Amino acid sequence: MLFFTRSIPTQTRLQLPQSTTMQMMEKLSSKVIFYSGTLGILAVIVAVAQCFGLLSVMVRPLPTTLGVLSLGGMALIWRDIRWRVKGENRTVGGLLSQYFAVKLVGFLGKRQRAKLENDTQDIRRAQEETLLKRLQKNANTLYGKQYDFGSIKDCEVFRQRHPVTGYSHYRELVKRVAAGEESVLIAERPLILAMTSGTSGQSSMLLSTKDTNTEFFLQGVCVCLDAMRRAFPASESLQRTLKLFYVPTLRTSEAGIPIGPNSSTPASSRHMLHLYTTPEPAFRVPSERDTLYLHLLFALKDRSLGTLESNFASTVFYAFRALQERWEELLTDIELGRVNPDLQLEPDVRAALEKLMAADPGRAGELRAHGEGGFEGIARRVWPQLNLVLAVDSGSNQIYGEMLRQHYCKGVPFYSPFYAATEGLIGVNLWPEQERRQYLLCPRSMFCEFLPETSLDEEEPHTLLMDQVQEGKNYELVITNASGLFRYRVGDIIKVVGFHNKCPVVEFQYRRGQMLNVRGEKVSEALFLETLQRTLPLWPGAKLVDYCCAESGILGESSGGAQPHYQVFLELKGVRDLSEEQRYKLDHCLQEESAVYKSFRLKGSIGPMRVQLVREGAFQELKGQMMSYSNTSPNTFKMHRVIRRKEYADFLFGKTIS
Repeated sequence: MLFFTRSIPTQTRLQLPQSTTMQMMEKLSSKVIFYSGTLGILAVIVAVAQCFGLLSVMVRPLPTTLGVLSLGGMALIWRDIRWRVKGENRTVGGLLSQYFAVKLVGFLGKRQRAKLENDTQDIRRAQEETLLKRLQKNANTLYGKQYDFGSIKDCEVFRQRHPVTGYSHYRELVKRVAAGEESVLIAERPLILAMTSGTSGQSSMLLSTKDTNTEFFLQGVCVCLDAMRRAFPASESLQRTLKLFYVPTLRTSEAGIPIGPNSSTPASSRHMLHLYTTPEPAFRVPSERDTLYLHLLFALKDRSLGTLESNFASTVFYAFRALQERWEELLTDIELGRVNPDLQLEPDVRAALEKLMAADPGRAGELRAHGEGGFEGIARRVWPQLNLVLAVDSGSNQIYGEMLRQHYCKGVPFYSPFYAATEGLIGVNLWPEQERRQYLLCPRSMFCEFLPETSLDEEEPHTLLMDQVQEGKNYELVITNASGLFRYRVGDIIKVVGFHNKCPVVEFQYRRGQMLNVRGEKVSEALFLETLQRTLPLWPGAKLVDYCCAESGILGESSGGAQPHYQVFLELKGVRDLSEEQRYKLDHCLQEESAVYKSFRLKGSIGPMRVQLVREGAFQELKGQMMSYSNTSPNTFKMHRVIRRKEYADFLFGKTIS
């Protein structure tokens, strides 16, 4: 599940909601009606609870008329629940909780989608209202007074008064917030000091607020679930989800503000954990490797798994790699009804998990038979009712999505729901079934400006607004968000590929810091990947697993050439060596794709590309190195396609096989 809600407990007895929850439900009941005339959601919950003897407190008998309606409504709802595909070993409370959560978020999704459609008809109005809301809220902060936010009445005045900024503009201000100073950048205390993934260099510390989370839920999660429901009706089932996420390592600032990733975590999703195959005790395990094993173990036990979910396709891909590597260990645990004794678990965690394991030689035998056919298409054989893989597979995750679709998850639909960053929600994918990953910019999430790609290096670049961009052009995003960033250069280069009503639809192209540039040639991540994919068929039997590049300037004595050049590290499946002629094909293909690169090569200003093959698993190990350096969580990690640290290059040189 993508959403968060205060779910109904799964114990045998159901507690009545607290007064605040009841008030919310009563307001919703006037708008959300399920099958039974005027019967509201609260009456349904009470009726079902009464019928199954779940109430643990005395309630006054309902009037006869309401009671009849309630019983009728309960019968219809229970019939609706019964026909849906359900996960195994579900409690009544768990099914009801998931059912009503799906209905509630479905209602919110329809409402938010209608608002979005309305906003896309007049994006200048929606954008200006969003901007002024941000400025007014923070007008009395130290920063707001400096730029006199209170006197700004339109976006033109704001753009004239406030410069385009980068992270250095905020670094000292964020430090003051971390130290406990109030009303510096924003009027409220941040929920967390969010660390970026560091793909373009050193990780940055940004503020994350309640407004950021609320916008992400309403404008992102709800809208995407509505799009998912329309494209994949089976996703409204009551099956469980394998959600691959991990407990991040958090620290605190001097003022006690948590520092870490601002993505969903087991702690933030604690009321939803019963919807996932992984039991709660597994999330007390600090080791990512051991937690992943437990994710896989309990997912394999559930034949009726409905969804595979993670922030990024890379996490799903490496989960399947682990599934293949540890297949026999996992089947042995299922067969014997135990938890692998080699896992490093605290005694209480192991005891809690062992209670949930029962010997199941039948399921182990099924899985063993599925594995005998190899691991191509294994997901659909192991989980025949699997509806969807839900993960971002654009940008640096594109290759992982392609590998999953071609191998482990053959035949399973994929949905890449969001375009988002630590700075907040940027866009939503309204076209789940479309192969190209395109995102509609969210007019009420951030105030967006656009720097034309041709003017990125100008000292005082002129920006365009949403209603001024042109289809087919590339731009760098400049955002003003709810968390204290104003006219901030995100570093993402996007391409406007069309419009939905009057709102831009975009494709992610590359990160500015992930560009190869030794002589001014500027080869983007997207261009290099396209070149690499063109070259692969010229290497018979080779399949790409992972890759990264380095500019020779960071390599020192390891560079191996006088002229500046690219050092390329490849993990390939199907080949262990390439001839010099085969390696040169990559350089030749890039010359065909980039006239500027070709001109530098012909003049000898750039030397030939050097290609190294690394052993299997090298990039998974590199991920650990990168995470330890940047304090990035497994939930938010993205592989660096252009590495800027010599230590990373040296690590891969040490894994070279040819």
